[in-house]
Amino acid sequence: MKKSHGFTMMELLVVIVILGLLMSLVAPKFFSKLSSSERKIAAAQMSSFETAIDTYRLDLGKYPTELSKLRQGDEPRWDGPYLPKDIPLDPWGNPYIYKIPGTNGNPYTLKSYGSDGKEGGTDNNADIIHQ
Repeated sequence: MKKSHGFTMMELLVVIVILGLLMSLVAPKFFSKLSSSERKIAAAQMSSFETAIDTYRLDLGKYPTELSKLRQGDEPRWDGPYLPKDIPLDPWGNPYIYKIPGTNGNPYTLKSYGSDGKEGGTDNNADIIHQ
């Protein structure tokens, strides 16, 4: 009796079809979670910026004029870097918006314009604002 040492073409095609069916069921759920995760990542990054900005203000007595001052400074009481790594882009590859003074009487505003990179929008395109 001869032993078989591999799979037939038909067996491989059946496995590929089954994998394709499974992916068509799983992929939509996965991608819907991905967009909400990106928004959570942006909010978490802005929260770490907030801590660094507040520490900067405690050391120097004023808020930084731009986010890059959290990494490199030349002022006498500067005791940074206040962030461990360079300022990242938001999850959609756009720079975070930092305005001083902020809106609504806040000392500063941190913002990401969402997935479309434009001000305003709804759902995944909505702005993420941290004040």
